[in-house]
Amino acid sequence: MAGANPLWAQDPSFSQFWASPLNINPALTGNINGDWRVIMNFRSQWIGPTAPYVTGTISHDRKLFVETLPEGQRFAVGGMFMYDKTMGGVLQSVYGSGNVAYNVQIAEGYNNNHYLGAGVGLIYGHKRMDWSRVVFGEQYTGRGFDVNLPTGESALSTMKPYLSSSAGLTYSIGGDKSNFDFGVSAFHLNKPRQTFLEDDNQRLATRYAVHANYERNLNNGLVLTTNGIYQRQTTASYFSVGAGLGYVVDELTSTSVSAGVWYWSKNAIVPYLGFSKGKMQFGFSSDVLISKLRDSPGKRSTWEVSIIFRDVKRKNSGIIYCPPWK
Repeated sequence: MAGANPLWAQDPSFSQFWASPLNINPALTGNINGDWRVIMNFRSQWIGPTAPYVTGTISHDRKLFVETLPEGQRFAVGGMFMYDKTMGGVLQSVYGSGNVAYNVQIAEGYNNNHYLGAGVGLIYGHKRMDWSRVVFGEQYTGRGFDVNLPTGESALSTMKPYLSSSAGLTYSIGGDKSNFDFGVSAFHLNKPRQTFLEDDNQRLATRYAVHANYERNLNNGLVLTTNGIYQRQTTASYFSVGAGLGYVVDELTSTSVSAGVWYWSKNAIVPYLGFSKGKMQFGFSSDVLISKLRDSPGKRSTWEVSIIFRDVKRKNSGIIYCPPWK
């Protein structure tokens, strides 16, 4: 099959993984420094001489029963919609999920509290291939491809929608000036059938993720953020680790700026710039290739934008505290 790419075998991922928490772990649902959060992500990824691989998401999560649950407990719900397309729209997919999560305080310390969280999710996905724009080896005439010739593939079919499940756990330590999160998660636990061929053995592999995040308020309005992630799905895996530094420009208007850099699995260095004011946070990043792909022909431009709206809460210290995925 000429021009096709096995991209449907893997879930989309973001360089700004910290700005897409519901795509990382359902247990991060409601893990917010506030009562609600809305996140939008957009990624344009160069993958060769063809059109870029484009991914976009919008998600919303919020805490429920805030006034009725015992202190130290949190229940939250959330949902995410994702779309992606590649090869100029030849392959397109949509993805929707709904999550519930519960967090409970398991220990109380002098300067911080310890929390354990669990979350589960249900995922609906659908992928579509525009066969009229795909050519096969059997259609090559020696002078080019003739799409009117037989494809030589007798079992091509429309990929049916699928339902799958996800689950995750988190452990958090939160204090007035610092926060630590560690989590593990798995997506597509039931490995739903996903193929354009009539083959029941072609299934969507389970995606596993391990992530950690640490933030600390430093002196003079500085906030340090460090985080990392490792994900694996079938034979494909990647890790990313990095750090950023934020500066509170104006505490009264909750205005801050931030910058950082992340390393992505021998593939790219990812510089990041961010700006926050009030309930809005904006982030921009661009992947700088360090792998052999940088010598490939065509454009080599991959960039992301994230926009987050959330409640703004203050710690007892009075310092604005807005970690990336809280």
